[in-house]
Amino acid sequence: MLKLFSKTTVCAVTLLAASLAQAQTSTLEKIKQSGSITIGARDMSVPFSYKVNGNADPIGLINDICLKVAEAAQKAAGLQKMEIKYLITTPTSRIPLVQNGTVDLDCTPVTNTIARQEQVAFSPSYFSANVTLAVRKDSPVKGIADLQNRNVATVTGTTSIQLLRAYKKAQNVKFNEVYGKDPSEAFVMFESGKADAFVLDDVQLASFIATSPQRDQYVILNEPLRTEPYGVMLRKDDPGFKKLVDDTVYAMIKSGEMEALYQKWFMTTIPPRNVNINFPLSDSTKALYANPNDKGI
Repeated sequence: MLKLFSKTTVCAVTLLAASLAQAQTSTLEKIKQSGSITIGARDMSVPFSYKVNGNADPIGLINDICLKVAEAAQKAAGLQKMEIKYLITTPTSRIPLVQNGTVDLDCTPVTNTIARQEQVAFSPSYFSANVTLAVRKDSPVKGIADLQNRNVATVTGTTSIQLLRAYKKAQNVKFNEVYGKDPSEAFVMFESGKADAFVLDDVQLASFIATSPQRDQYVILNEPLRTEPYGVMLRKDDPGFKKLVDDTVYAMIKSGEMEALYQKWFMTTIPPRNVNINFPLSDSTKALYANPNDKGI
């Protein structure tokens, strides 16, 4: 008997087939076929991934790492030329864009967690950060417990907000969360006085403070909620591309190139304001360089 299928069924089958076809295409094959690689980036995450003006390509520590990976991918794909494409991502959009193949490498400051490893893969960690708070120097907030009945700026889709909520529940501290769509928007809320504190990784807090006209008015609390490893994010279940990324990052760490990049972006003046973030290499990051790994927390 001949069965007729509705347009809805046909469309669903077509979409499923397209999805399966995409899943079967490795990232390297996709790069070879398209002649391009797409890097997920930020426009204001100094000094990891940011733009010095609206029309320029992003620059920063993670961008330099990913350009090295892109160079290796171009060679592996046998391409004489390869286009570097950038797509600005947010903490909420970055994982779906990696999963569906829109972004080949997410080169933004992102924590490698066990939970995220269920969805995506990570390179060996290149940085370790402490999640904590930035407050004003004249603020009565001297520790996380002092947030009682105060406003805290945070970013949707980050591990920082999850850690803060866990602390809130465990310690029975009541405070209000003020959300930014990305770290730069959250910092503006803090800077403008809409929030009494800003929760984020210490290095990103230091970066925002260093580039703020009011930099002398802020301080970072020495009370970490957790230490977190950063890694470049890529598609899960693509062992060939994962090996290429891993080998590239391992080589950068072992050769000393990674530490040289760290010194470039954290210990010297950087554009656009020619400020020095002056954030020395931490013991936890040194440990990552001594024993490179992609373990999540």
